[in-house]
Amino acid sequence: MAKDQDLFKGQDLSGWAGSNDQEHAWAVVGGVALDPADPTRFTTNPGEGVFYNGSSGRTADIVSTVTQGDCELHVEFVVPEKSNSGVYVMGLYEIQILDSWGETDLKYGTCGGVYCQWIDEKPVGGTPPRVNASRPAGEWQTYDITFRAPRFGPSGDKIANACFEQVVWNEQVVHENVEVEGPTRASLPKPETASGNLMLQGDHGPVAYRNIRVRDL
Repeated sequence: MAKDQDLFKGQDLSGWAGSNDQEHAWAVVGGVALDPADPTRFTTNPGEGVFYNGSSGRTADIVSTVTQGDCELHVEFVVPEKSNSGVYVMGLYEIQILDSWGETDLKYGTCGGVYCQWIDEKPVGGTPPRVNASRPAGEWQTYDITFRAPRFGPSGDKIANACFEQVVWNEQVVHENVEVEGPTRASLPKPETASGNLMLQGDHGPVAYRNIRVRDL
């Protein structure tokens, strides 16, 4: 049986790199909290165990060097008010992160949504979460994702789409068997393949992560 692999061990960002080899401001800290003077930003504590996208909340996306295909993925994240990020499985397929506390009109751009795909220079699909399981800004949240990679035939043609078999957000099932026809617009600039590397969005606002684990299936 495959074992969980920690993609972030808490002490440093070994095993991660800026997308497309860009320099980045992601840094390891002991914790984050809403800034009392500006709840759209974080204050930080020194130490280990958490990484965040720098004091400006705007930096390059960050990519794991660990490759996965079919997998189970656990991610813990927190955002301040009005902030935005995303979990890109295989660097291509996004589950949205957004401050969505209290929202009732759920769309694919709501936190927990499978973001629309970008195919032939236009948006396609996108699936809102079944329920809004969001916690208030500044509180840690969890995604537990079961993902099936796309399948390719002997000639290299895609014969089955990638699929979010299940997404559990803060212990509530918000997606089951959601196929994605192609990558999200802001994904890594690469074609669909049978394996890839997790990417976390860093250029849309402050966000912090911890306890990121993957298990190959």
